[in-house]
Amino acid sequence: MIQEIKFPRREKRKAGQRQEMLETALGLFSEKGYHNVSMHEIADEAEFAIGTLYKFFKNKEDLYKDLVLEQCETYHNALVRGIEKPGDEVERLRNFVRTKGELFRGNLPFIRLYLVESRGASFNIKAGVDEKVRKGYRDSLQRLASIIETGMKKGRFKRIASPYYLAVALDSAVNAFLLLWLDAPESHPYPEDPDTILDIFFRGLVEP
Repeated sequence: MIQEIKFPRREKRKAGQRQEMLETALGLFSEKGYHNVSMHEIADEAEFAIGTLYKFFKNKEDLYKDLVLEQCETYHNALVRGIEKPGDEVERLRNFVRTKGELFRGNLPFIRLYLVESRGASFNIKAGVDEKVRKGYRDSLQRLASIIETGMKKGRFKRIASPYYLAVALDSAVNAFLLLWLDAPESHPYPEDPDTILDIFFRGLVEP
């Protein structure tokens, strides 16, 4: 009985230490860039012995891979929960636009790291994460396409293109608004009303 009680506590403490290390690394990578941060600096900033850090991660590449994959998984799961909220097809598309905006703006250190620093990381690092990240991205697009397809079957949406292509177009439009906000938040705030973006698809540019 004693061992069964102590084991979960020990594992919980280890998980907490690991998470603290990852959060510290995220802050440093985001601020200084992947190549300008050392394992010693991460350990010092997190106030752990360097040996403790190496018990969890064999090197900086290993830590970076775990950081990116876990952040992407958290981001993806939260996005899916937003997409799957109850509502008709239009409301679910609104939820997608809202949720993606909230996630992007609420995770700026990771967003900056992933958009900028992952391009400068070595090929070996990217090779270890790219496929898993793409898998999550494709899954979110498929879910979005499924909503659009359902709307087409119900006669709510016109079948003007493949549902998957429309999902890609909508996701790209949201990304464009978010990157514009990231570059100049005061001049180009992210729309609070999701229909500001969705109306590009719902209404179109050409006058009837």
